[in-house]
Amino acid sequence: MKQNGIMKKLGDFIMGKGFYIALLLCVATIGVSGYYLYSELSAAPLSDSAGGQAQVELPTGEGQAKPPVVSQTDPRQQEKDAPKPQPVKVEPQPKPEPEPEPEQPTTAPVSAPPVYTWPVKGEVFSDFSLEVLAYDETMGDWRTHSGVDIAAAVGTRVLALSNGTVTRVYEDDLMGTSVVIDHGDGLVSTYQNLSSYPTVAEGDSVVTGTVIGAVGDTAIAESGRPPHLHLEVMLDQRSVDPIDYLPQY
Repeated sequence: MKQNGIMKKLGDFIMGKGFYIALLLCVATIGVSGYYLYSELSAAPLSDSAGGQAQVELPTGEGQAKPPVVSQTDPRQQEKDAPKPQPVKVEPQPKPEPEPEPEQPTTAPVSAPPVYTWPVKGEVFSDFSLEVLAYDETMGDWRTHSGVDIAAAVGTRVLALSNGTVTRVYEDDLMGTSVVIDHGDGLVSTYQNLSSYPTVAEGDSVVTGTVIGAVGDTAIAESGRPPHLHLEVMLDQRSVDPIDYLPQY
């Protein structure tokens, strides 16, 4: 009977104020548990401000290997950290050397033909004659004539027949003051009965028309003839007619 009274009081307590006390204890227990759970979550690092990487560390048992940390990198940071391509230096290629042109066969320069002129202009009154004898008024006999006599007044300038070199200036006993010019190719001209003072000397080079002296009266063998120039021409040491080399005028 007494036991039944206790149970009745307990029931009355629970149904009365005791019910509210029990409810308050349950709410406090839930609040404390929530506070500790929130503290644990707040202590775990969620992200770092420098690289934008988040690391989540899971609790592991003692003696168990920790799983690798997975990092996530910001794509913009990856692009910035990626190595930039270096420019490739291209070496200039040497230009190919041009092939030498084939040598053209050299030809000897063609020399211009020689130009001739009259040493003096005048009448030829004594022709070239080696086969037919001609009468010599001065010597009073018949003899050959190895040159031509061209009439010209004493003092008339005498010109070189063509280009050449003076090889001899001398006094001949019969033909007086004489000048010899070598024109090359075996052609030699001789000027006689000149004045005593020629204007050239041995070794001088002359061209067609160079003044070599003047007409004189130094040829004793032809002193009986009118004033003139005695002209001789030799080709390969053989006397030839000077008229063959004088231009027409």
